[in-house]
Amino acid sequence: MQLEFDPGDILDPGATGALDDDGAPAPPQRLSPSGASTFEQCPRRWRFRYVERLPEPPGLEALVGTFAHRVLELLMQREPSRRSQDEAKGIARAVWPELAGGDDYRDLELSDDEAREFRWRAWRAIEGLWHLEDPAAIEVEATEEQVSVTLGDVPFRGVVDRLEREDDGLVVSDYKSGRAPTARHAPERLQQVLLYAAAVAEETGEPPVRAQLLYLGQRIVATAVTPVEISGAVGRLESTWSAIADACDIDDFPPRPGPLCGYCAYAEHCPEGQAENLRRAQLRAAEDECLERLAG
Repeated sequence: MQLEFDPGDILDPGATGALDDDGAPAPPQRLSPSGASTFEQCPRRWRFRYVERLPEPPGLEALVGTFAHRVLELLMQREPSRRSQDEAKGIARAVWPELAGGDDYRDLELSDDEAREFRWRAWRAIEGLWHLEDPAAIEVEATEEQVSVTLGDVPFRGVVDRLEREDDGLVVSDYKSGRAPTARHAPERLQQVLLYAAAVAEETGEPPVRAQLLYLGQRIVATAVTPVEISGAVGRLESTWSAIADACDIDDFPPRPGPLCGYCAYAEHCPEGQAENLRRAQLRAAEDECLERLAG
């Protein structure tokens, strides 16, 4: 399990809120998919990240995904005949210093063996694209396309990994290096690309026909882009936007303790998060003790 990390939010000051002179929070100027998702997961974490702007290192898994995204972005900008695995390896070698020289990677303090494993994991994610499709057969319209529109009553901002054209129209694609969701959780994961599809339609006047998540090396999770799907995604975004405004107005950001507390960079600032992590650690210890007794 991994909390979502979107570097675009850090680069875009408008996606974050602020504290006024009295210490009261102000809502952001616009909302990104990861900002909305963070608030839905835990309003307290949203305040730490987007209002107090406490640092949140992306972590190993997120950096693997960041590197894979960068390589695939550059690969899909090549002519179709050059979109080979050998070309991807060359791109990976060329952009590796860009990642390895950054503070986020250095902060991981990886040993030589761990750094080698990191590179293998990143390559397996990149190579996983060929398990899903033939990159040379994709008619790319744009990569890393920034969209900034108003969806419903929400000023929305996002970055579309890939926009492509198929025989029946435009397709919005987003790369994912994490674990593919079960059928039960797939609709929730698809909210992000449905919002991107809505934004593309707003900016270009051409509604995409499909939106898909490419879980590298695993499978494609896709949905048709219909007025019903778009209305549902935008309606949920509007509800979250309104809830953020209300929370800022009364400065009330309640925590939602749960499994994600173990992956939250802000747990040390959150008594409820610390208590949840302690409770789960005690449960694991009790389970281990029980298993040892049964084995004995």
